[in-house]
Amino acid sequence: MRVAVLAGGRSLERAVSQRSGARVELALRRLGHGTVMLDAEPDLCRRLREERLDAAIIAIHGRDGEDGTVQELLELAGVPYAGAGPAACAVASDKIATKRVLEAAAIATPAFVRLSASAVRDLGADGLLDVVAERVGLPLMVKPARGGSSLGIRRVDEVGQLAAALLSALAYDDDVLCEAYVDGREIAVTVLADVALPAVEAIASGPAGYDFDARYTPGATEFIAPADVGPECGLTALASCRAVGTAAFARVDLLVSDDGEAQVLEINTVPGLTETSLTPLAARAAGMAFEDLVAALLNGALA
Repeated sequence: MRVAVLAGGRSLERAVSQRSGARVELALRRLGHGTVMLDAEPDLCRRLREERLDAAIIAIHGRDGEDGTVQELLELAGVPYAGAGPAACAVASDKIATKRVLEAAAIATPAFVRLSASAVRDLGADGLLDVVAERVGLPLMVKPARGGSSLGIRRVDEVGQLAAALLSALAYDDDVLCEAYVDGREIAVTVLADVALPAVEAIASGPAGYDFDARYTPGATEFIAPADVGPECGLTALASCRAVGTAAFARVDLLVSDDGEAQVLEINTVPGLTETSLTPLAARAAGMAFEDLVAALLNGALA
């Protein structure tokens, strides 16, 4: 079988995506398939038509890969692919849109306020930052609405820090999420073919928590798989994916408080597949080798 691996892309997660793609390509070769590596370049659509592909696995993180763009192109080219469709990806790639779907489905997610670049630049929204802090509560987290790997995220402990954190996040995206801080355990649940895999807990050793460096530096974070959590994490993750439409394949990031309540932070439709990524750890905890995980993704694409 001839399978394309889409990796790289134009986001700040390009290097991580290339690492994910390289692992997927190697696994496909070990499974006996022919592979074609494709990047988000101007000749992508031409190559999708000319390569005579049987299927594709997407490993482009962030822009183009997780927002439905390449999914739409693959559908136009008639190439089956693993993971969620364009509409679900468009929702899941936007943390604010995701949280609104979760709220409508009565799935717990931290309280939040959305602020846009135009609201701050043209409408003076910075004059309401004290109201934002009052409504969400302090401490709070300021995040770009789109993008992953904890890029552009800051914790705010007092109102005076909010403006700088907002400007920092706006450098990554035109929409910003001001979200209530939840003191809890970092839990990730991968959903594959409408089944929740074992939960994985990430315990970062550094003072910055589970940030970009902690995610991708070997030894910087301790991973526990399966995590010592109740079944509600898996059930919440599965319900979240079903609500958004990403139950074919996604990773759901949650925070679990001391009383066991699980709150959903975001849904990743192209989760990392590097040596330190959470989804391969979840698969291993379920008794799956990395090749088994890739085979399951390929089967999902063909189905």
